Amino acid sequence: MTAPTATAPTPATNPAATTLAPLRWRALEASHARRADDYTAEHRRRRSRHEAHPVQDFLFTYYPTKPAQLRRWHPGVGVTLLDAPERAGARWYTRGRVPGSAVVDVVAYLEQRRDTVVYVHDLLGATRSRPGQFGCFGLHEWAMVYRQDPAQVRHRSTPLRLGAGGTDAVVESHQLRCTHFDAYRFFTPEAVGRNAEPLSRADQPAREQPACLHAGMDVFKWATKLGPVVPGALLLDTFELARDIRELDMRASPYDLTGWGYEPVPIETAAGKATYVAAQRAFAERSDALRVRLLEVTGAVLHGA
Repeated sequence: MTAPTATAPTPATNPAATTLAPLRWRALEASHARRADDYTAEHRRRRSRHEAHPVQDFLFTYYPTKPAQLRRWHPGVGVTLLDAPERAGARWYTRGRVPGSAVVDVVAYLEQRRDTVVYVHDLLGATRSRPGQFGCFGLHEWAMVYRQDPAQVRHRSTPLRLGAGGTDAVVESHQLRCTHFDAYRFFTPEAVGRNAEPLSRADQPAREQPACLHAGMDVFKWATKLGPVVPGALLLDTFELARDIRELDMRASPYDLTGWGYEPVPIETAAGKATYVAAQRAFAERSDALRVRLLEVTGAVLHGA
């Protein structure tokens, strides 16, 4: 991340400090762990059997967050945990004003993570400032296999719904309009030049827009990168969003996932496009709400709350 410049921080919804008694925060911690365990149960079972899943594994491979990390609850900025000596000695925590209490150490956190906080704050704010673009129809997944050697296809054990030739024909009959660099960078060489505009990592903050499914999933990535300043409930809400978006992302892909229980969204048809865009609009609304909550976090951190 190079030379980030923070926009005006968004203040927290409730900047007043909060104190949680032991019974309260330990109950929140336990509830968080149960929710995380529910989300990751199938993945953990598959992992124990060395089984792969073409849809759900993405959340633990592309986003390299382990189930144990999701399980770790944090109260967020400005929340004092009473009777929490074990927290006071943990990374990014410090002793609170009340003996035996603990609080997230915003000063120490910012000393090492300021660039990350500023980058995420500015990127999320810039994404929210733009109108959503709803004309991509999920063709990024198609561009990733366009004219590709079958041996190099990412999900080789999962057949292409229209075959290689049919998949290529869909790409060739559409204008690729991807705005997300981390999808674009996986395009095949033959597909790169078919995108409406070339994309680069440096241009990402200027390109991200709120209708993009991958930008929506990345809200989870930014929450994980911010670590202990993000309240546990917000972290799991971003994971839930990424999980739901990933399902649409792959249902609209060229892969035949009916054997895995996923009905296709055939974006090569008018009806499929309409289904995709309707779901895309709903996800854009959910993503925006979570961006607002994350901006409250980054704003509070940058204000030194």
